[in-house]
Amino acid sequence: MASSTAANLWVLLGLGIAGVLLAAKRLRRPARPDNGAFIARLELLPPPQPPPPQARHPLTGLCFAIADAFHVSGYITSFGSLEWAKTHDAATQTSLVVSSLVDGGAMCVGKTVIDEMAFSIHGENKHFGTPTNPAAPDRVPGGCSSGSAVAVAAGIVDFSLGIDTIGGVRVPGSYCGVLAFRPSHAVVPNNGVIPVAPSLDAIGWFARDPSVLRRVGHLLLRLPYADIRQPRHFYIADDCFEMSKVHARRLTQLVTKSVEKLFGRQVLGHVNLENYLASRIPSLRNNSNGRGDKFSSLLALSRAMQFLHKYEFKDQHMEWINSVKPAVDACIVGNLSDDGELTINNSQDARKEVRAALGALLKDDGILVIPTVLGCPPKLNARELSSEDYNVQTSCLTSLASMSGCCQLMILRSKLWLCFGLRWIQADVWEGMTLIRLALASLHMDLHAFLVTVPLGTHDKCPVSVSLIARHGGDRFLLDTIQTIYATIEEQVDVLAKSNVSSKQAMSEEAAEAAKEKGNIAFKEKQWQKAINFYTEAIKLNNKVATYYSNRAAAFLELASYRQAEADCTSAIDIDPKIVKAYLRRGTAREMLGYYKEAVDDFSHALVLEPMNKTAGVAINRLKKLFP
Repeated sequence: MASSTAANLWVLLGLGIAGVLLAAKRLRRPARPDNGAFIARLELLPPPQPPPPQARHPLTGLCFAIADAFHVSGYITSFGSLEWAKTHDAATQTSLVVSSLVDGGAMCVGKTVIDEMAFSIHGENKHFGTPTNPAAPDRVPGGCSSGSAVAVAAGIVDFSLGIDTIGGVRVPGSYCGVLAFRPSHAVVPNNGVIPVAPSLDAIGWFARDPSVLRRVGHLLLRLPYADIRQPRHFYIADDCFEMSKVHARRLTQLVTKSVEKLFGRQVLGHVNLENYLASRIPSLRNNSNGRGDKFSSLLALSRAMQFLHKYEFKDQHMEWINSVKPAVDACIVGNLSDDGELTINNSQDARKEVRAALGALLKDDGILVIPTVLGCPPKLNARELSSEDYNVQTSCLTSLASMSGCCQLMILRSKLWLCFGLRWIQADVWEGMTLIRLALASLHMDLHAFLVTVPLGTHDKCPVSVSLIARHGGDRFLLDTIQTIYATIEEQVDVLAKSNVSSKQAMSEEAAEAAKEKGNIAFKEKQWQKAINFYTEAIKLNNKVATYYSNRAAAFLELASYRQAEADCTSAIDIDPKIVKAYLRRGTAREMLGYYKEAVDDFSHALVLEPMNKTAGVAINRLKKLFP
């Protein structure tokens, strides 16, 4: 018996390893230490703990990494470029923000890869290699702070720092599936950080745990103790979610349910951001594309941000580029040409106006909910990465916080499916990584060669996220809100997970509902056959909804197709035995077919379910008079 059990265990282990190797082969990317996130390892140790009764350092026990734009004394800051490193000396002082974190009890363990000169939001780097996205290894990690996001996503550090100019923290946070925070502009000092575009730059950070995100925020923002303020308004930017390539309902469902549970439905509101901005930011009209297309305030805001980004980047770094003549990446050179349609004054005016507009909307207690990005991360070396349209559209949503200076926090909850033998179980991504590392350490296999993450609410097997935006200066309010709401979001994620509804099923259900609504409209317009076609489409997409069959039966009755109506009503009742309309419609169909006793039974059943139903009562009386 024991030998048989042992043999079974070896068989299961062999099957598990075979699955691992097969998955690794399919990824077709060689595993690299630390997912290629680091360019240099170092140790900046925190000071000793103060003697009791003084409190311990607030970040005690945490380790972090920094993007390769932060200076560390004695180290060369390469700014994502080997040629930059060759032409610059080692730093003589450590960045103020890094020193503050170390003094606060955290240990800095290394510098991470950024896009060349922190210019792009893709996450690719020809000098140091592109870090491997743990959430989607065949796709870009997002930039410019790619290595910092990857280091957190892979569980190497507790938190990390990055630079966010046009999305450099928020985009990789979304693509890699970790929490990301861009604070209000200029509230975190940038001493000892290489500037990209100073009026847009902000020091942001990543974490897996919202409490860590908040602890780091309280230290960097130098926030004194204060009571937590509850939000009074959550505005869902419906038009922004409609722009997204991911279905809006799945993106907003977790947030809206969590908000309703914690704060009540009355705090939820909706806004068309395109229209709101267009009416309040006249300068954006001067930043339209000039090609006769329909005006889009978000696209205009994105172009204004891109112009400021280029203008200020050239002001900071063009002298070095002209003197050294480095082999700068084509995406940088191609984006530094003059844009005659825009002016610096118009772009700066737009920035002031959008801050005022969002401030008026959100006030002190409001939060705007938008998708972080418009879709999945592009695949590695994809053509769309070099497309101007892709870059402008991707920047549509990031431009809101970059141009207004508002704080923005990206939220996402991920799950990982693990295979032990032949049994698949669900666990937190971070817990799952630890489990597999421990289980397979003796086999000397590299974890990142075969892990496949499946975040809930995924699209095309990539993580998706939403972002919360508060007014400029509302950083504490936003960090406190995510601390309050995150546990409830996790609960809603678990509810969704237990329902075992896949993304494909959810998409089918949403399409089925849309088809049903079209059928209802056609029915009201007395287009009976058109209604039947729409209801039939809904049934094909989701055959588990009784209403679809019952509604189609109503249309069949109008066309005197009584047998089809009877069959549809029977299907509806099989799914939901308490659907009153199906009993009424089947009773009508059976009466017309001459099955009077069965018709009376159906009407009587409807009357039992709804004792006050006049239609059922009238039909029973009529039939009893005709056939006593």
